[in-house]
Amino acid sequence: MLRRLRNPKAGGSGGILTVGDWLAHWLVSRTSPAASTVRGYAAHVRLYLGPYLGGVLLTELSTGQVQAMFTAIIRQHQALGTPVSAATLTRIRATLRAALNAAIRRGLIPDNPAARAELPRARRPRAVVWTPYRVGQWRQSGERPPVAVWTVRQTAQFLDSVRWHRLYAAYHLIALRGLRRGEAAGLRWCDVDLDGKTAVISQQLQQYDGRLAICPPKTPHSVRVIALDRTTVAALIEHRDRQRAEAADHGPGYRASGYVFTCLNGDPMAPDRLTRTFKKLTALAGLPPIRLHDLRLGAASLALSAGVELKVVQEMLGHSSIVLTADTYTSVLPDAAHAAAEKVADLIIKAGCLVPGTRRRRRRQAKRTPRRAVTHAGRGQPRQAKRSRAHPARQIGRPHRRRRTRLR
Repeated sequence: MLRRLRNPKAGGSGGILTVGDWLAHWLVSRTSPAASTVRGYAAHVRLYLGPYLGGVLLTELSTGQVQAMFTAIIRQHQALGTPVSAATLTRIRATLRAALNAAIRRGLIPDNPAARAELPRARRPRAVVWTPYRVGQWRQSGERPPVAVWTVRQTAQFLDSVRWHRLYAAYHLIALRGLRRGEAAGLRWCDVDLDGKTAVISQQLQQYDGRLAICPPKTPHSVRVIALDRTTVAALIEHRDRQRAEAADHGPGYRASGYVFTCLNGDPMAPDRLTRTFKKLTALAGLPPIRLHDLRLGAASLALSAGVELKVVQEMLGHSSIVLTADTYTSVLPDAAHAAAEKVADLIIKAGCLVPGTRRRRRRQAKRTPRRAVTHAGRGQPRQAKRSRAHPARQIGRPHRRRRTRLR
């Protein structure tokens, strides 16, 4: 027997509340999360939760039905040739769990069926470095790791090859100071102090449905002040002069938006355009492919390789936890890993040269050289060693004396 719920806000007077009805009401009532988070919720509801679970009664939703939905999603993506990642499935379940937790607080359902659904374990891919050997393998097979960073030489080669481009300062800033692409797109001239060599990261630009939106940084810790080195300051000064020349050439229709990185007409630069341009420039430079976000990853690894403390790198990147910085970025330091391996080997070698239980070094045992045969004077032929004429008993140790017996 179906249970009828009276919920004027969600399903109307005396209506039967379905999962689709509740999800629609839940999305409209979202106010606390960021706008980008709500857009992610809406995309999950539109693409997955609504089509698979929208017609199920909210009170009859079971763990089996939720599990069947994820199985269908996996098979659908496999049939299309676009496998869905475990991280995407985890985010879809997080959206459903949040919506059903709100239903529990309203007293509509007793428990959360989405909490017991089993999903493939999401594993964060480990970043690798484009070493010469790995580059050779990529050129032969075309296979590339999901997350990879350039070496110091490759990063320098890229920056030298794009020195002429009008967006060179943007990629220089990301490569050396580790900005996210939305943070670079949202940077304004009022946030940059070229004399004081600092920049304030206070907002970011995101693109939704073809429109740019001003959003706060990813986390509260992402609001930060970063120091600018002299090369970055020089790149920004040159970029400012070029932007002023572009405004003069464009004429009265130029829009002075106040952003550091803009289109030719002065409008803000979309983050997606930064990504597309980066891919083209990487291919022109003949370098192995990486994502634009991996350029930020490379900035952290370069800072750690240069001896910068982990806490300083955390503040530069805007991470909320130093553990996240350590787990994500210290895996891409091949030089440090090789140095650590050599230290361990030296420790073992040193321990093998010491007397056990002491700090005294072992004495090297002299090699015994075989006795050379004695040769006759004036002749080159060896002769037999002189044989002793002593009794055999006297040749081994002390000779035994005969015990005298006393006559009684």
